[in-house]
Amino acid sequence: MYTKDIDALRELCRKGCIKWTLHALKRIRERELSSSDVIDTVLSGYVVLHYHDDKPFPSWLLYNGDADLPLHVVVSTDGKNAYFITAYIPNLNDWQSDFKTRKD
Repeated sequence: MYTKDIDALRELCRKGCIKWTLHALKRIRERELSSSDVIDTVLSGYVVLHYHDDKPFPSWLLYNGDADLPLHVVVSTDGKNAYFITAYIPNLNDWQSDFKTRKD
């Protein structure tokens, strides 16, 4: 079920069925990130965590190390749209050097 869900989320992004939360837009602007890098992270990034219990919909934390800078994106879906929740550049204070493993 998990792979099917992330594949469906990625397909929604490919189709342009994207909704940006105000929080995501604010953070992207503050952090001077490009929306295309944020979307590319969802399309081809590595799934770091799946937050099954998030409300109103389960969400994913994805990581893209192929971009010019490491990027984490949190996104969810209601099955009709992909909702971008936030995006940030992970730091080594909170993450191992692979940016996929959280430090204890």
